[in-house]
Amino acid sequence: MQSRRLPSPVCIFVGLMLITLAIPELAMAQAGSPFLTGATSLQSNILAWATPIAVILIMVLGIMAMANRISWGWPIAAIVGIAVVFGAPQIVTWVQGMFGV
Repeated sequence: MQSRRLPSPVCIFVGLMLITLAIPELAMAQAGSPFLTGATSLQSNILAWATPIAVILIMVLGIMAMANRISWGWPIAAIVGIAVVFGAPQIVTWVQGMFGV
């Protein structure tokens, strides 16, 4: 009776690697990159904190400007800054579209 030879561990490893390469869903453990997940979470947290601060800032600067206690340049600069902060995702998408990224 002839004994059967078991496949070597190298052959098993190579076979499993070929199966993994043939089915890419097995190789991808996550749907998105961890950096993208963290960046999205950071962006949503910053916007959650910035929203009430921006509302209060605009109210205070508007009242001070109407009472002639501050130059109109400060409220206008604050409004432009808030527009940039809250419009950042749209600005990034626009720039990526310009350069075809």
